[in-house]
Amino acid sequence: MSLRYVGKDPNSEEENCPSVLVDEQTRDYVLQGWTADDVTRTECEQFGPIAPNESVIRIPARMTELLKEAIRVNEHPDVR
Repeated sequence: MSLRYVGKDPNSEEENCPSVLVDEQTRDYVLQGWTADDVTRTECEQFGPIAPNESVIRIPARMTELLKEAIRVNEHPDVR
């Protein structure tokens, strides 16, 4: 696996920060975020069960531009 770092939450400290990355081999988005609380998980389950190998995470809305950048990276992988 080769992860390409796109960015992290600009309002987070050096550690424990939500981040956006792209797997350069599979083109998957890799998101590091805050573990959702039980209320959020329960709300998500109304749309279907959460499998044992799945996680519900929160990415702050202020990271929208980083998510857009990750999409751009996937659409144009050779541009740095």
